[in-house]
Amino acid sequence: MGGGKLVVDRVRMAFARRRGEPVVALEEISLTVAEEEFVAIVGPSGCGKSTLLRLVAGLMEPTSGRMLLDGREIRGPSADRGMVFQSYTLFPWLTVQRNVEFGLSLRGVPAAERRAIARRFIAEVGLEGFEDAYPEQLSGGMRQRTALARALANDPEILLMDEPFGALDSQTRQLMQELLLGIWEHAHKTVLFITHDIDEAILLADRVLVMTARPGRIKKELVIELPRPRDISLLTSPAFMAYKREVLELLHGEALRAERGASEVGAGG
Repeated sequence: MGGGKLVVDRVRMAFARRRGEPVVALEEISLTVAEEEFVAIVGPSGCGKSTLLRLVAGLMEPTSGRMLLDGREIRGPSADRGMVFQSYTLFPWLTVQRNVEFGLSLRGVPAAERRAIARRFIAEVGLEGFEDAYPEQLSGGMRQRTALARALANDPEILLMDEPFGALDSQTRQLMQELLLGIWEHAHKTVLFITHDIDEAILLADRVLVMTARPGRIKKELVIELPRPRDISLLTSPAFMAYKREVLELLHGEALRAERGASEVGAGG
């Protein structure tokens, strides 16, 4: 397939079971993400979205197929991929400052330099004044701001985000979406973003990939031709609503298929 910043080429992922045939999570997934592009993936529950992201992160190995970042095959985790999960993955014994510095410390960045880099990204996510706070002293949104600052501080080639705002209340989620839009407009990082939220996918992304029910495949790609910079005022625009209707129609049948498949697995298990 053609070149890109990230290339996923005919990736298949199957999980062995104690009894019966393996469970196929992903089947012949192929996609590309261009330099500085923001790509979102949506799909029904259990379709393999998070599995795909973990494969790109190098946390798992595919059953077959290959993945390339900047032309190099992905074989395990690396600092060239920054990961932000839905669950709060901060170290509770480290302050905000130390959490953001953590990856830089592992790479051997001198102390003064890593302090300066961390403070810059802490400011960028709006956490100035909280450098010495511990995660337990922060709200959920502030913890995710810290996680985002930590990922950005390492200057990864691609940012991988797995439902990063899924655990937040709706108001905080909107604030985080606007924060991410602002950071992306400034830094133009390459982003692969997993979400269940259709509005979020359309608001943030240049392209939205819609996946089928398990085994996950790419059902359709939508190019989102909404003007940038964007903000939440777009959510009620006619163009936005047209994209939303199309994604909802694509997902409706897949959600029914996913539900039937889960019922069959439960009955057989």
